[in-house]
Formats: sequence, C-alpha cells, structure tokens
Amino acid sequence: MMSSRLMRPAFAAARSTATRTAIRTYAAPAADTKPPVALFGLDGTYANALYTAAAKQNVLDPTSKAISSLTQILKSDPKLQTIIAAPTLSDSDKSQIVAELEKHTGGADKSGTVKNFLSALAENNRLGLLEGVCEKFGTLISASKGEVELTVTSAAKLDDKLLKRLETAIGKSEYSQGRKLKTVTRVNPDILGGLVVEIGERTIDLSVSGKISRLNKLLEDAV
Repeated sequence: MMSSRLMRPAFAAARSTATRTAIRTYAAPAADTKPPVALFGLDGTYANALYTAAAKQNVLDPTSKAISSLTQILKSDPKLQTIIAAPTLSDSDKSQIVAELEKHTGGADKSGTVKNFLSALAENNRLGLLEGVCEKFGTLISASKGEVELTVTSAAKLDDKLLKRLETAIGKSEYSQGRKLKTVTRVNPDILGGLVVEIGERTIDLSVSGKISRLNKLLEDAV
C-alpha cells in the first residue's frame, strides 16, 4: 500500500495555483506516469496528482474503478455533495466522510491510493472538489486508452436510438479524429430543448437556450 507520506506531497501541493511547482516536482517522473492530456483548474491539478500516484503504483485500473464508483454515488445523491462541501466540517467529520466514501469504492482501492487522495482533500478542506476531480480523472483515463469523451446534454433523457445515431455521426466526423468515443449523457432542463454536444475541447450548442441567447445578442447589436 502506498504510504500517506508518499501521497501527501502531491496532493498537498494542489492547494493553490501558486504551489503548482511542487506538484510538478512530484509528478515529473518517467513519461509513462505523466498525465496524457493537460488539465486546468484546481480540480485538474488534483486529478493529475491522483493519476501520477496511481501510475507510479501500477494501479490505474483499480483506481479508475474506485473513482467511477464514487462518481456514481455523488451523482445519485445530490445531498452528499452539499454535505462534503460544507465549510464548517470538523476534523472528526472529515474522517467519518473519508471512511464512508472509501466504503463506496467497490473494494477496488486495495492499494489505498484513493483513500490517501480523499484524506488529502479533507486535510486541505477541498472535499467540495471531489466530483470535479473524479470527472477530470475519468478524462485522463479515457485519454490514456485513446478514447475521446463525448458529452451530450439534453433537456430530457435522450432516446437510445437517437443517441446511437448521434454517436455514429460524430464517430465518422472529424471531431472524433478516429478515436473511440466514450459517451456521457447529462440532463439539464435549463437548455429548454435541443442538445449541447461536447467532444474534446469542442462544444456544439444546438440548444434552444443557446439559440435564444444568440438571437438576443443579434437584437442588442442591431439597436
């Protein structure tokens, strides 16, 4: 099991953008442990540190499974995100939260890598970043497998046939660049209708709310 002392330099270094040099020092070993794509933001910094720590221990696959399990829990229980992001958590509260989250890793975290990561987030009062870190870690894993993430946001749940047609069309387009698609669907009633398609760094906004925004801008520019 990786000791918490080995993990802590990487995760503690992610406290602020001012300490990114420390992260680079920890995460600059051999190329095969380096995150495959560039990520930004504090959640991206933590995701990079987690990827590097897991790669060093050769536990990327089980770590990915553990993080996927945590992602499912966070998405299925919206109240959980509010609880872990509370600014008034005591040290005892944080320890209990870490222990509870560890239970939901599906037994995949035998190396303790994810537990150490969660402990580092708790110590630095960054548990509120967990969902974002999990998502960005998934991006790193997909990139390491030669996949590209396709995120489709709709106002209501998409019909499976329509989703398959969309995947097929994008898979044949220049957007996928010949890579395997990893599809993530999201529901956001605020877009009113239509779709917002994100693939890699590109966003195709075909939503009703997007069209209204563009129309409003045209009207404002015309006045």
